[in-house]
Amino acid sequence: MPAIELTDADFAERIAGSTMAVVDFHAGWCGPCILFKPKFKRISDSYPHVTFFMVDGEASPQARSTVQIDNLPYFAVYKDGAFVEGVSTAEEAPFRAFVEKHFGSGA
Repeated sequence: MPAIELTDADFAERIAGSTMAVVDFHAGWCGPCILFKPKFKRISDSYPHVTFFMVDGEASPQARSTVQIDNLPYFAVYKDGAFVEGVSTAEEAPFRAFVEKHFGSGA
């Protein structure tokens, strides 16, 4: 499933309606975020049982306030609408390990 862009307008509703979700919190000025974005989109296809969302944290401060971001890009896992854990990485292998830790292997 392709990654879905969210804003403050739809973040709470979409997260609440997702049983398994990963959110990519990023910023337009963040070089590692820009470089990881195509990987995030590609990786999302490998886990069809998980919903992948993308949030520009600068443009959506309410969504950003749901987590404690220490570095970008920051990825947050939500289960049944509740935040579970987050990680900051710009490398594919640790990101995949993080997703699989919470949701199992992909397709």
